[in-house]
Amino acid sequence: IVNRIDDNKDGYVTTEELKNWIKRVQKRYIYENVAKVWKDYDLNKDDKIAWEEYKQATYGYYLEEFQDATDQHSFKKMLPRDERRFKTADLDGDLAATREEFTAFLHPEEFEHMKNIVVLETLEDIDKNEDGFVDQDEYIADMFANEEGGPEPDWVITEREQFSDFRDLNKDGKMDKEEIQHWILPQDYDHALAEARHLVYESDVDKDQKLTKEEILDNWNMFVGSQATNYGEDLTRNHDE
Repeated sequence: IVNRIDDNKDGYVTTEELKNWIKRVQKRYIYENVAKVWKDYDLNKDDKIAWEEYKQATYGYYLEEFQDATDQHSFKKMLPRDERRFKTADLDGDLAATREEFTAFLHPEEFEHMKNIVVLETLEDIDKNEDGFVDQDEYIADMFANEEGGPEPDWVITEREQFSDFRDLNKDGKMDKEEIQHWILPQDYDHALAEARHLVYESDVDKDQKLTKEEILDNWNMFVGSQATNYGEDLTRNHDE
């Protein structure tokens, strides 16, 4: 794997090479995930997944059988939400998804034209009083349920400060869609670059800003726990992509 990360074959792995590799691993994971479920949905084998096929495969049983009322309610909510996401992913509007469109449907956070849907779904999930905003209590309730009613742990207090200082940018006490997008899809933060920098920083013994194979193998533990090896999974597979 190290030989393949070293793109220019100079015997060193730079932060840039590591970043590009992590992005490739992420993309491969996404496309493999789509390939795995494709046949479950493409029922008529025309290499497209129509909305009707997806709806039937996912909800068919629930639409036909009467479940209890709570089941009914949650499926009634999920179905229109899935349909809205499907139609946004379906760029040519023919109600049948190509592989690329279906990938956007399953992994909307990876596609520019799906960002509004990701923000909208996040808002709908957290906004319990349905006023179109996320206030501080709703933000905290998404990560922590204070069932005992006792004092909040320190990390929750820190999160409340995070909300006031960094999430609520216009200081009106709540997050609107723009602030939610800034929170969950920050423009100025590249996950792959952050991880690459972290790996280089932790493994670069001689501090020359690049890694030798030895430095990487000496710190193998760090790499097995990272996306660079798909959390270790790539060590158990063939590498002829």
